[in-house]
Amino acid sequence: MSWIALHFIGIISYAASGAFVALEAEYSFVGVFALGLTTAFGGGIVRNLIIGVPVSELWDHSIILTVLITLTFIVLLPLKWINHWKRWGLFFDSIGLASFALQGAMSAQEVFSNDLGIMVLASMFTGVGGGMIRDIIAARKPLALKEEIHAILTILCAICIWLGWNTPIQLTLIVLIVIALRMSAIRYQWRLHLPCNHKKGRKTQIRISLGRKFIEKPIYEKSK
Repeated sequence: MSWIALHFIGIISYAASGAFVALEAEYSFVGVFALGLTTAFGGGIVRNLIIGVPVSELWDHSIILTVLITLTFIVLLPLKWINHWKRWGLFFDSIGLASFALQGAMSAQEVFSNDLGIMVLASMFTGVGGGMIRDIIAARKPLALKEEIHAILTILCAICIWLGWNTPIQLTLIVLIVIALRMSAIRYQWRLHLPCNHKKGRKTQIRISLGRKFIEKPIYEKSK
């Protein structure tokens, strides 16, 4: 499968993910189009603002048409298809994460001549920016802020582009690696062993003094 085909699958997947989030939130068809367009183009808008490229360059006719056809199709689907999306959505969303992150890194490379820092920022915001905006509009906790794997994979994509991996075969290989790593992280619940990632353990009570009054506040100790 060529890089162009994977990139269009990523665009369709991101648009569809926004649409299905809107359906889960019981939004109208206006909400479906709003969240679908936001997910598909939100990250690219943030990226272009970062690297100083006009936002108008995002408006490619073939991409806009692909997104609109996808959203129109989803609006006409029976609601039971939401369950099918939940089953396969993460797989296709991983394709979108990889293709958007790679596109962000390549866009930054063209403007800043292999500046790794800018490439990482552009890759990260392109890969997860649209999804974060989507989740905020849908009143959900952004998934990209709860799991480190999203940011790590976008950094990996940026480093690969920085190292000169830019042929269609290499880009396709990167997408496949990202899919494998993300699906494995979800399957086996990989997390970085950092203090902020403590697990909830047994519940205890502490007493907090507020003047003459005392209140009991539950806390969770780290599991051993």
